[in-house]
Amino acid sequence: MLRSIYRVDPIRDLPLAQEFHDSPIGHHSANLQRVLNVLRGGPLKGKYVLVCTIPHKKWQLATLSGERGKPVNLVPNIFFSDLKQAEWDIFRRRWEEHTGEILPIT
Repeated sequence: MLRSIYRVDPIRDLPLAQEFHDSPIGHHSANLQRVLNVLRGGPLKGKYVLVCTIPHKKWQLATLSGERGKPVNLVPNIFFSDLKQAEWDIFRRRWEEHTGEILPIT
């Protein structure tokens, strides 16, 4: 597996987390894109994803099995009716996994 040479620094990259919070969908700065590439890269097993349960209206949190052809694992009782809120939730979860720190942005 190839690992990124980039790392997410929980202090230096905190303004980029705020940038994502303010605009989670659409074009991002080059520095935020670097952070997103790290957070979205890596092993698939256990990676948080969204499953659309009602098109354009409802999403459920899930994790990938890491095995081709195997279904995702739905996380019970975690649903979103706002895609931006859902994207932010996943960003926060991945940030914590990669940095070991909870984002101080709510």
